[in-house]
Amino acid sequence: MKLLRYGAPGEERPGLLDEGGVLRDLSGQVDDIAGDALSPAGLARLAALDPAGLPVVEGNPRIGPAVARPGKFLCVGLNYADHARETGKEPPAEPVLFSKAVTALCGPNDDVEIPRGSDRTDWEVELGVIIGTRAKYIDEAQALDHVAGYALVNDVSERRFQSERGGQWVKGKSHDTFGPVGPWLVTRDEIADVQALDLWLDVDGQRRQTGNTATMIFGVAHLVSYISQFMTLEPGDIIATGTPPGVGLGMTPPTFLSAGQVVTLGITGLGEQRQTMVQA
Repeated sequence: MKLLRYGAPGEERPGLLDEGGVLRDLSGQVDDIAGDALSPAGLARLAALDPAGLPVVEGNPRIGPAVARPGKFLCVGLNYADHARETGKEPPAEPVLFSKAVTALCGPNDDVEIPRGSDRTDWEVELGVIIGTRAKYIDEAQALDHVAGYALVNDVSERRFQSERGGQWVKGKSHDTFGPVGPWLVTRDEIADVQALDLWLDVDGQRRQTGNTATMIFGVAHLVSYISQFMTLEPGDIIATGTPPGVGLGMTPPTFLSAGQVVTLGITGLGEQRQTMVQA
């Protein structure tokens, strides 16, 4: 299934994209794409519905973040060896974890703000993992059983805030709109091999990133298990799993985003995003 949320910011309703690409309203079935709706039982109940019997959503509404009210928005840094090296770092021996503020969450096609005082706003196409059931101290063999599905993420970053303003990376990762997620949450059963997905990102029509999840240092199952050793993962939590090479920081010379530029990105089976940069 392709589950999504549509409507004005803060007023999104749950929806389903049927096999014909028609948006159907799910608000009579679930409160939102969150919590129990993401559990195996909740997803099975939605999968049993006949999409033809659901109301059609007319027009072309805004698409919101694919999941509502995540408790945690976690990210994995330097998870592609060639990306680590383009930033001047060696591939890590263990996953590098950091957080984005949940207030960074936004829709896949919303405008992205360049923060005040920013001169190094950068792009990062990433596979997002959406947790479906509580996970604590789980083995790698069990890890994917706790995943509801996957979504496209742009881990927008401000590199000077990230690396030159002291402390952890969270300051460079958490500005409002720095977390576009969607357009859909694609349930796990629709992705035959999560470690075989192509990723790409363009800036103003110029290809900047090309990669495949096969080249991750730490795969999805390992990441979910690993993170569960340090904190409990809850339904709706988002894990952005790292980016392939081609970010602005790694270009010669380094190249960053400015107001008016357009970023487009996609992952096999998970749809596409389009964001226009605006000044905050």
